Amino acid sequence: MENSAAHLTRRKPKKPKKRWKKPLIIILSTLIVLGGVGFIYQKQLVLLAFNLFASGTVKEALDESFKPVGDQDAPVVEHTDPFSLLLLGIDQRDNEPSRSDTIIYSVVRPEKNKVLLLSIPRDSYTDIIGRDVKSKINSAYAHGEAKMAMDTVEHLLENKVDFYAAINFNGLKDIVDAVGGVELPIKKNIENKLKTHEKLFVEANKPIYSGEEALGYVRYREDSDFNRTMRHRLFLSAFMNRALEVKNLTKIPDVIQIAGSNFTTNMNSDFIMKFAESLYMKDNAPTISNYMLKGEGATRSGTWYYDLSESDLQYVRTLLANWLDPDATEIMEPESAESTDSATADKA
Repeated sequence: MENSAAHLTRRKPKKPKKRWKKPLIIILSTLIVLGGVGFIYQKQLVLLAFNLFASGTVKEALDESFKPVGDQDAPVVEHTDPFSLLLLGIDQRDNEPSRSDTIIYSVVRPEKNKVLLLSIPRDSYTDIIGRDVKSKINSAYAHGEAKMAMDTVEHLLENKVDFYAAINFNGLKDIVDAVGGVELPIKKNIENKLKTHEKLFVEANKPIYSGEEALGYVRYREDSDFNRTMRHRLFLSAFMNRALEVKNLTKIPDVIQIAGSNFTTNMNSDFIMKFAESLYMKDNAPTISNYMLKGEGATRSGTWYYDLSESDLQYVRTLLANWLDPDATEIMEPESAESTDSATADKA
């Protein structure tokens, strides 16, 4: 550009400044403005691109995962209202029945950008609604899938279950890989050593963990039920933060497609997409609060169960009612739950 300008100057000494300087300033100014707008409205631009090019594909995939509970329609809930969601992690191996290995009752308060995750130990001894028996709570899904699981949890917690989302762990590996892995707080190596358990090893202190490693992280069962459910909650939080990154929004169609038959829910696609959009457009990821139902181990007829504390159940019922109350001005923060490994040791 300097050589060209010099040549023009010899022929027409003053006109080059008028012909080149102003356009150059305009171009640079435009680039600066556009760059600033792009930075400030980065999420809006990415969301616009998503809506233009990918939303149709995502909606079709979500429609395929839609599975109502019996003949009941899902409740009508505005995406700004508090709602409850029962998260079920289904870990089916070989010819085993499809029990819910992970049971998390979550409350979402969109207007406060807050999420409560309540872990229910899978061996909790309770009434199984629809079977008229008392057994481990994870057997409800095995016998009656989402409906029996929802009815049983609703009866136990005495608070409504608006929606459910069930995902088979078989699809977890590919979903994590689709977003480039996840950050997990693994401070020491995780390894199954019992011969009756599948071989499993996850190295500690890695910056990013692959889908295979994340699957091992949530499946590991040789410490305690308390720690295991804690890992499930930590994984959920880590994956959500990863998926909400700007660079990963365009990968959501791939994530939904991969989930495919491994994912079912009674939330319709319009609700999910509207809620996801509102979540994505917030300045920060949701604040997540955690709690796990307390109790102690007990053996009945040679079978190990987890007996829930009645006083803790009463506390949790009050906590959930507060979170689900749209008119609540103050939101209760759950008390810190301390690990009791000896009482919650996994006997599976």
